[in-house]
Amino acid sequence: MRCVDPDSEALDQFRNQPQSGKPIVMLNLLRYREQAAYPDGFDAEPCSGREAYQRYGAVAGGLVADAGGRPVWMGTISGAFIAPDGESWDDAILVYYPSRQHFLDMYESADYQAVKPHRTAALEDSRLIESTALFGPGSKEPPGASRPVR
Repeated sequence: MRCVDPDSEALDQFRNQPQSGKPIVMLNLLRYREQAAYPDGFDAEPCSGREAYQRYGAVAGGLVADAGGRPVWMGTISGAFIAPDGESWDDAILVYYPSRQHFLDMYESADYQAVKPHRTAALEDSRLIESTALFGPGSKEPPGASRPVR
């Protein structure tokens, strides 16, 4: 099932879930369209889905930074070891935000809504998954981290 933008019900549910106020990392899984699919009347030159996502990223990156966030890692997916048959992704991105509210404030801003059509046009499918740290900067070490590996 194609998932690119949340519907109003999903957005309300995400917005109304209890918030810890702790930092989050959003996992973005991206599958690009061959050709970007802009809505009628949207002023954009024809391009590939990847190019449309680059247009989105050129603006969204500044909005993420303004919200206190930052990209942590981005990579091209080279294969899957455990995944449903036929599931494939082009890229994965990890983006840090100081809290879910910081993410929501950025996502719901007029500036983000203005650039979001590039993302929508770019993607055939996506996932955007919130996580909180179990270990890493500002949290405990992973279990067994202090024991030597034999």
